[in-house]
Amino acid sequence: MLRWTITFVILAIIAGILGFGGIAAGAAGIAKILFFIFLVLFVISLVSGRKKI
Repeated sequence: MLRWTITFVILAIIAGILGFGGIAAGAAGIAKILFFIFLVLFVISLVSGRKKI
């Protein structure tokens, strides 16, 4: 999922450089949502992965 986030960030940067503001904003929004989903899943996996002895 982090790979998709990086892909959309790169797409947003390239679209912003080329002057496609709407596409850049859309790609940046998707990247932001994917990044937060990744963070939530990562924290859940850290918390549930710990085993108490």
